[in-house]
Amino acid sequence: MNKRTLGSSGLEVSALGLGCMGISQAFGASPPRDQMIAFLRDAVEHGVTFFDTAEVYGPFHNEDLVGEALEPLRDQVVLATKFGFDIDADGKTVGVNSQPDHIREVVDASLKRLRTDTIDLLYQHRVDPDVPIEDVAGTVKELIESGKVRHFGMSEAGVDNIRRAHAVQPVTALQSEYSLFWREPEDAILPAIEELGIGFVPFSPLGRGFLTGQITSADSFGEGDIRATLPRFAPEALQANLAMVDVIKAVAERKGLTVGQVALAWLLAQKPWIVPIPGTRRIERLDENLGAADVQLSPEELAELDEGSRNVQVQGHRYNEAMEKMVDR
Repeated sequence: MNKRTLGSSGLEVSALGLGCMGISQAFGASPPRDQMIAFLRDAVEHGVTFFDTAEVYGPFHNEDLVGEALEPLRDQVVLATKFGFDIDADGKTVGVNSQPDHIREVVDASLKRLRTDTIDLLYQHRVDPDVPIEDVAGTVKELIESGKVRHFGMSEAGVDNIRRAHAVQPVTALQSEYSLFWREPEDAILPAIEELGIGFVPFSPLGRGFLTGQITSADSFGEGDIRATLPRFAPEALQANLAMVDVIKAVAERKGLTVGQVALAWLLAQKPWIVPIPGTRRIERLDENLGAADVQLSPEELAELDEGSRNVQVQGHRYNEAMEKMVDR
């Protein structure tokens, strides 16, 4: 697979990474552990070098699974994980926490679960309004100097906090949602990180599966699927939002591609330092996603997708109220 470099950091990764959250949570019952270990190892064989996890996924057992799966292949992969939440004794997320001592504790625990001496890319999962971002960046700087971390990242952070953090410890990558389904980063985030030389890692680049064209009604979600709780997937909103799929489908059918491949190819075409991390648990879906890296969209096709998506008024917020409060703007 083609490689991309995240910003000016020199961190080189596969053009598409793999978001691992769905292996352990959010999209219904998780497959057997041994099956997912085999899947992650197959992903490396198929060209993926960039794997994204977090302590809060599970919590904890996503990192543990990723660590076991990739330990034999550690020299071939880039591991990204995240800190920034308080998790109680029952495994419940009870708020954000980026206190320096907590960051250090989380990193030590993540290193053990990931079975590695160094975390390649450490993200602050969500900005903590009670901790100056300079203290967060300074703590990560110390962890980089100690060899426990290689690169610093931020997730769902606003421009002001990105600039302040970057002044203390250069930020290698920002991770936030971005797709034809959610284009808000184009307004302020993308210009700012391009100026600063920061790479961009879009999560949910297929709109949590919506831009595959496989979700046609709220009945598509099984028990435990977080999408059933999100406003944009409520029945009326979902039906209205299918107009976005139609825009992409028109291009996909002409090119003999899937809707998802065109959606990912559009994203890859926006900037050379963008590295989407679509999640999946199936090797055939992974191969379909990876195929997007070889798709060339003409200027006319890109313009058609751009105009078509802007003409669709997406209905419903992407997060529920509690999750939305954690987004820094």
